[in-house]
Amino acid sequence: MSLSMEILATDGEARRGRITTGRGVVETPVFMPVGTRGAVVHLDARDYGPMGAEIVLGNTYHLMLRPGAEEIASLGGLHGFTGWSGHFLTDSGGFQVMSLKPRIDEAGATFKSIYDGREVSLTPEEATRIQEQLGADFAMVLDICPSLPSPVHEVMEATERTHRWAERARAVHTRADQTQFGIVQGGIDPGLRTHSARVLAGMDFGGYGIGGLSVGETREEMMPALRAALAELPADRPRYLMGVGDPLSIVQAVAAGVDMFDCVLPTRLARHGTVLTWGGRLNLRNAVHRGDPSPLDARVAASADYSRAYLRHLLMVKEPSAGRILTLHNLAFLFDLVATARQAIEAGELHSLTEEIAAHWS
Repeated sequence: MSLSMEILATDGEARRGRITTGRGVVETPVFMPVGTRGAVVHLDARDYGPMGAEIVLGNTYHLMLRPGAEEIASLGGLHGFTGWSGHFLTDSGGFQVMSLKPRIDEAGATFKSIYDGREVSLTPEEATRIQEQLGADFAMVLDICPSLPSPVHEVMEATERTHRWAERARAVHTRADQTQFGIVQGGIDPGLRTHSARVLAGMDFGGYGIGGLSVGETREEMMPALRAALAELPADRPRYLMGVGDPLSIVQAVAAGVDMFDCVLPTRLARHGTVLTWGGRLNLRNAVHRGDPSPLDARVAASADYSRAYLRHLLMVKEPSAGRILTLHNLAFLFDLVATARQAIEAGELHSLTEEIAAHWS
């Protein structure tokens, strides 16, 4: 394990922590922007540090196809390839196991490339090897993420196969400067989540993802399953709720004990003119914003220099800078949200923050 985690403060189950790796320090709770193909859409590595990013995601499935793990490795891994000296986390391709409907057997998953249609196989061992080539600081094991709702027997089968794949990935992981994360599955069944978390905790991973949530279930269904998993995970390892990025789910999950979050939500919404603010979601395409001199959100410094009227104009005339400015804004809002959560935990006031977010984001 190439990291250590210190818990600096608690507020109920909520944790304010600090992850230390050979590359540096990550303050938690943390939100991680998604750069699927090696860059966050509309941004580049020069943006990441100034806007407050501590970890950026890459995707194993996409990067192994274009440009290829060997090429990235030859150019210094993801850090040298992209010019980002901060932390990288790579997803294993497990989400694509759900979204692209590959052929799955005990060996692994067989896909058709979304780029040229050729057949591509991904096994737990190959996903591990590729992520070692990519050189991410945090690497996820290959898992099976069933969509919800799914029949109980399908969720159980996916969960048990995820456990077997995790054992295989654990056995072949060799890169000492990379922390491998296991992934808890189990759908929305608290009992199955408890079982999965216990099995994965017994494998002594450096960190733990909770996968297979926010994939079709309600927040009311998600939270009991999440709490059941968290209760079984070791306190001295990071806990990562995969693919969750709406503000209310983030603060509720922080209150339950989650440390790490990622989601494409802020960047995808930005491209379509939807803005995240402390007062709720704002659709900049609405005519009410025409001629409005006010900023998107006075509490978010990233976009304070621009009026809603100007940004709406850029959006409506399809000026590419609109997507960039709104992306920076939405990510800055989420970075502010988790920083505020850290402060609230230290002060023992996370409940007040949760109530504030719930008032605007329920």
